[in-house]
Formats: sequence, C-alpha cells, structure tokens
Amino acid sequence: MKNHLTFTRAYAATLLLLLSIFAVSCGSKEGTVEGVNMLYGKESKVWKTAKEKSASGDKVSQTDTQEEERLQIFANGQYTMTSPQQAVSGKYSFDQAAKTITMTPNGAAAGNQFTVETLTDDRLTLKSATGASLMLEKE
Repeated sequence: MKNHLTFTRAYAATLLLLLSIFAVSCGSKEGTVEGVNMLYGKESKVWKTAKEKSASGDKVSQTDTQEEERLQIFANGQYTMTSPQQAVSGKYSFDQAAKTITMTPNGAAAGNQFTVETLTDDRLTLKSATGASLMLEKE
C-alpha cells in the first residue's frame, strides 16, 4: 500500500509539473515582436483597439467613436485608419531590428514613430514617444 501511495504522489507531482510547463509555454506573448507579416497577414489585416494606457500607465476609457476605429495594414506598405467621422490613409515602414513602426499620412511631411512592444498574429501594442500605449487586437 505504501508503494502505491508513493507512486500516486510521484505521478501527481509529475502531472502538475507538466501542466505548469504547458501553461507557461502557452501563456501570453506580450513583449514578443514577431515578423513584419504579422502586421498584415497574407494581404491585409484589420486591427481594433483593445485598450489604451496613458503615459503614467493608467487605463484610458474609450469613447463609442474610438471603439469603432479600425486600422487596416496592407502588405504593400500602405495603411488606412477609419472612424465613423473620417478615414486617413498613408504609408508605413516597420524596422524589425529597432522594433519601431513609422506611419506617415498621405500629404504629410513627416510621420509618427511608435515603438512596437508586442507583435503577434492577434496582438499589436504600440507605444508613443510620450509613453502612452495602445493595445490592438486582430478583428
């Protein structure tokens, strides 16, 4: 009986260890910046706001209009940002090594550069020069 109890405890401990490893390996990929194709998928990808944080790290409440905003990124280096009131198109460049994306609206002399903190198939987190961050999710 003692051997059976020892075997059961060892089995339970092993199972718990395997479940822990599985949970860690399948956990959040926050902070991971994968390849540029994660921005646009095969031809284009639509991103919507999941949440926004101020430079101090406080959550920023989204208005109804902001919740309807979409960012569509195309494989050809173009993007379109749409909201119920307007649409803005332009070009982007992604620097994988520096983990930055620069978005330049059509007709603008300069673009806005963001640090890409997370880029996976379904998550995109951008941080502005001021420290505010925008977490987007694939639509």
